[in-house]
Amino acid sequence: MSNQHGEGPGKDRVWLITGTSSGFGRELTRAVIAHGDRVVATARDVAALDDLMRIAPDRIRAVRLDVTDAESVRGAVAEAERAFGRIDVLVNNAGAGLLGAFEELSESDLRRNFETNVFGAMAVTRAVLPLLRRQRSGHIVQMSSVIGVKAGPGGTAYAGTKFALEGMSEALAAEVAHLGIRVTIVEPGPFRTEFGGRSLRWGTPMEDYADLIAPARKALEASHGTQPGDPYRGAEAIIAAIGLDEPPLRLPLGAEAFGWIRTHLLARLEELDAVEAIGADTAFR
Repeated sequence: MSNQHGEGPGKDRVWLITGTSSGFGRELTRAVIAHGDRVVATARDVAALDDLMRIAPDRIRAVRLDVTDAESVRGAVAEAERAFGRIDVLVNNAGAGLLGAFEELSESDLRRNFETNVFGAMAVTRAVLPLLRRQRSGHIVQMSSVIGVKAGPGGTAYAGTKFALEGMSEALAAEVAHLGIRVTIVEPGPFRTEFGGRSLRWGTPMEDYADLIAPARKALEASHGTQPGDPYRGAEAIIAAIGLDEPPLRLPLGAEAFGWIRTHLLARLEELDAVEAIGADTAFR
């Protein structure tokens, strides 16, 4: 099986993956190496990548990258090109979780979350795109979330960043398709990563939101370490999807994600029908 750019699953592709010190980034790195490809694995602390380097030293480069630091971004992309001569797949995986009611979140925390999850991904994409354009091939994988499709109480910050990433990526996909570049937005449900653990921040609790947020926080923290999704199997699904003749724009991961997204989209269609009589007839008469 090969895609329309001749970059089938058997080809020696070069991946640049951000945030590989844990979670999906780490497991995707392992899966890509097992697949026979090469990886530029990045993290703010490259020492955390020592064990990954030992898997296949000739096919992995560990590079420091802070997605919120423009100089760091440019340097990492240049190092990837020096190491392997090209980049075939960029995976914007680095991100951070911030949950809590909107009023519980400080302005600085909100801005920091957007800097990492949105502007960080944009900065890396902007740095890689000129290379992909010259190659007239490549694939950009944006790690979103089911929360980037359906938002709920406590998700104002995180959903805001992922909705922004999805909108930007959907438009980008339409802009670069004629250049041989594809974009896939990945939307995982609950996976056994550090999202519910050390990488997650919460706002400062307020009494008026306690009955809404506290139970959700307790349930999320209790589920940490027992989430049903295996990030390595999710990584294998990502590899399979970008190897298709027509790669998908969106790839939900996990049965839960498919169920939640399908329910949400059906509800939106019902709502669309319900308000059409009010909203549709607004043309000049």
